[in-house]
Amino acid sequence: MDYTAAILAKLPGANKRDHGVSRLVKTLESYLPEDQLKTITAAYEFGAKAHAGQSRKTGEAYITHPIAVAQELAEMRLDAQAITAAILHDTVEDTTASLNEISEKFGNEVALLVDGVSKLDQIQFRSHIEAQSESFRKMMLAMIEDIRVILVKLADRLHNMQTLDALPTDKKKRIARETLDIYAPIANRLGINRLKEQLEDLGFKHLHPFRYRVLKAALKKSQGSQKQIVKKITAELDIAMNDEGVEGDVVGRQKHLYSIYNKMATKKCLLSDVVDVYGFRIICNDVSSCYQVLGIVHGLYKPMPGRFKDHIAIPRINGYQSLHTTLFGPKGLPLEVQIRTYDMDRLAESGVASHWLYKADEKSDASPQRQTREWLSNLDELQQSGTPEEFLESVKVDLFPDKVYVFTPDGDIMPLPKGSTTVDFAYAVHTDVGDHCVAAKVNRSLVPLRTELYNGQTIEIITTRGAKPNPNWLTFATTAKARTAIRQHMKNLRSSESIDLGKRLLDQSLKDIGLSLRKVGKVRFTEALEEFGLSKNTDLFEQIGLGERLAPLTARFLTGTNGEDGEKAASMVISGAERMVISYGKCCYPIPGDDVMGYLTAGRGIVIHRNQCGNLSNFRKQPEKWISVNWEKDIQRDFLCQIQTDTKNKPGVLAEVAAIIGDCGSNIEQVEVLGRHEDCSVLSFLLMVEDRLHLANIMRNVRKMKNVIRISRDCA
Repeated sequence: MDYTAAILAKLPGANKRDHGVSRLVKTLESYLPEDQLKTITAAYEFGAKAHAGQSRKTGEAYITHPIAVAQELAEMRLDAQAITAAILHDTVEDTTASLNEISEKFGNEVALLVDGVSKLDQIQFRSHIEAQSESFRKMMLAMIEDIRVILVKLADRLHNMQTLDALPTDKKKRIARETLDIYAPIANRLGINRLKEQLEDLGFKHLHPFRYRVLKAALKKSQGSQKQIVKKITAELDIAMNDEGVEGDVVGRQKHLYSIYNKMATKKCLLSDVVDVYGFRIICNDVSSCYQVLGIVHGLYKPMPGRFKDHIAIPRINGYQSLHTTLFGPKGLPLEVQIRTYDMDRLAESGVASHWLYKADEKSDASPQRQTREWLSNLDELQQSGTPEEFLESVKVDLFPDKVYVFTPDGDIMPLPKGSTTVDFAYAVHTDVGDHCVAAKVNRSLVPLRTELYNGQTIEIITTRGAKPNPNWLTFATTAKARTAIRQHMKNLRSSESIDLGKRLLDQSLKDIGLSLRKVGKVRFTEALEEFGLSKNTDLFEQIGLGERLAPLTARFLTGTNGEDGEKAASMVISGAERMVISYGKCCYPIPGDDVMGYLTAGRGIVIHRNQCGNLSNFRKQPEKWISVNWEKDIQRDFLCQIQTDTKNKPGVLAEVAAIIGDCGSNIEQVEVLGRHEDCSVLSFLLMVEDRLHLANIMRNVRKMKNVIRISRDCA
């Protein structure tokens, strides 16, 4: 049956143009049964009518875009539902068609695919970044349910990049940057090399047009002489393989432009210094032949030291397998050779899409499918906490493929991003292992948790049941999973501490007017929650603890008093054990024994200041946010404090002052030279002290030094 003629005959006159339909039909007929072609025909009719009268910036009829997207997926041999979704993917967003309509006509599966690809244009976002992040998050969550969502989106992005010339320069650059940052890495992560290379080259072309043209011209100029060399080397490799009785195909190739540019930019080298602009791919029948061919090429040309990688024994994170070696070719010309089986070559080009391309060969496509399922499972865990922006940041970190391969104590291989630490390893093993991690061993030796990992190391994590994540880990953890888990713990900790603080503040404010939380009836509390738009008591306590709602005003609301006469300021006692919701002003560095006050700051909780702090003049304009604060007795922790010294300009004075401070039982966190004159220097020390008595002892001993002219405590 001539489906091309059939579908065009049913359309209005203005739409009776091919638009790439005949090519698409020819591709689909090669692998889909007739009944599925009828469904796709109906989808084309629906899409063409929905987009009737619409045109793209290029001037072409809009329907050319969904047909081009469907063509890309058809060449990957995707199923009928994915092809149908590709043809309809813009109808909900850009026409009057609805998801319900698509669901009724083409099934719920197609509707879910279309919905997963659609942007969130109907929602008003505060910024472009938020819109991009939320749209990306929705797409990735849909991908977790059905991998075909991202395949449709990648094909959609590819055709948009191919027709980007019609857009303004600033928009072209923004889309190109997004493509290089997100979509090309996703294609790489899914192992779809063909898509990845096209997206990268198009992104490079539109983001750096001048560099693209110069590099393309330079490669074209050298292409003539290189072709002869490639032809000669290909023949030599063929002859050597035939002599050894090894069957296989030798293919000479040129690396794509963006890959060459990226290597030049990363290594800061010239085009002539890029060793693998031209390379060779040798495709064999089986794995043993691959290693045999490796010996043949090493016998033919001398291998370059340190340039051999065995991705067959240890596949890349996206399932890619191949042997890589770099050789000194004729006249010292560096040659990169990749050796792989036919199955590995297919997987390298199609990646996760090979599941549809060759369903019969289940064994060969198991690796990328398993790797992808593991990655999607990790994404599902990441999205359960944090904002869309954090999710986007985490996934971008997870997409870049540079890996180190380390071993568990049982000998299992664990791939991690380059730059990962023992904390990243702990979270990669399991979230509970990361949360309770207290120490680590690398090759049986104890190391700090911030230690960076390298290929071949064996890592052992030591855990303790009561241990908790340290917020400082965020300064060196690199993997998305580790950073998300630490942030989630901090949020939970902050929430529980702010609830506790808010409850104490509200109870104190109620006591100041002769009541307490126990004496406020449940009915009144429920009424107050409804008035504030909250669902439970803890929500109210958390808002108070974070400074988003004032305890005295809330107390008066609960009791129905206006508090105008004889009103007392809220008050509390601090123990120094509070971490997330009580902080100490860096303008005056308060310590136990100082006369202090608290200032409620929305989102940060209470900030403690000394009464002499120069910044208090600003706070006096909002007296309702003041909190009367007292120190608990016998606080068991150290606090930061700043002192300033004027010292004589003598060699070794700084070391002498530091030694005295150390002898007094204090650690120096920071030293800064504030000024230097002929006779003296002004030094500022940031110290850890227990209280005012401890500080007084330090200052007394420093003041006695013969080279110290003056010592004082800083206060803004």
